[in-house]
Amino acid sequence: MGRLVADPELKTTASGVSVTTFRIAVDRSYVKSGEERQADFFDIVAWRYTAEFICKHFRKGSLIAVDGQLQSRTYQTNDGSKRYVVEVVADNASFTGERRDSSASYSGGYSQPAPQFTEQTPSYSNGSSQDFMEVQLDDDLPF
Repeated sequence: MGRLVADPELKTTASGVSVTTFRIAVDRSYVKSGEERQADFFDIVAWRYTAEFICKHFRKGSLIAVDGQLQSRTYQTNDGSKRYVVEVVADNASFTGERRDSSASYSGGYSQPAPQFTEQTPSYSNGSSQDFMEVQLDDDLPF
């Protein structure tokens, strides 16, 4: 989970597949005494619907949660030098629940305010055993 360092840009391969590459900044969980918080930067690649979703709903500075796999590859630059890259290939990307600025320039996304919970709102913490029913177990379960 981190913040996008630039707006993601949707591209299309020669065969018509959507792809985007972007970088996120992830704050380290610890801060040395007397120093500023440090961040690590990770390159992300997303394909097809995931790429389209990211480009539609996220902008520079947006907090994003990415689920995927690490992939390493090498390539040769135009000047002939060899480069080694490690990147995350995103399987899923999701909102993190942060409140969005109403003046943001993205289209779509969540425009409804988050529900406010009160003491009358049912929850597990203020429920009783009468709120639950027993489930009959048999051998016909599909799992």
